Amino acid sequence: MATSCEPVTYDTFCTISGTVIDLDTGDPVQQATVTLSPSGYNTYTGSDGYFEFLDLDAQQYTITVQKTGYVTNRKTISTVAGSVKEIKLTLQKKI
Repeated sequence: MATSCEPVTYDTFCTISGTVIDLDTGDPVQQATVTLSPSGYNTYTGSDGYFEFLDLDAQQYTITVQKTGYVTNRKTISTVAGSVKEIKLTLQKKI
């Protein structure tokens, strides 16, 4: 019987990715600011509305999405080590 001397490693980090879309049209919202709390990380959505946060500690986060002309949206999610949490967020235009 062969055994390995290499230690077993576990992925302790997670990834959060998602898409921001316009609630009324269903179109991607580009250049929206996406803020992750409590980490304080910020990113912007691409032309396809996509965003991603890599190598995060597994815990509960609140994601805040903002863009001029839209109502701010927040969502709280829980993450698990070694996983990718994919979410879809909507923004509604201000009246």
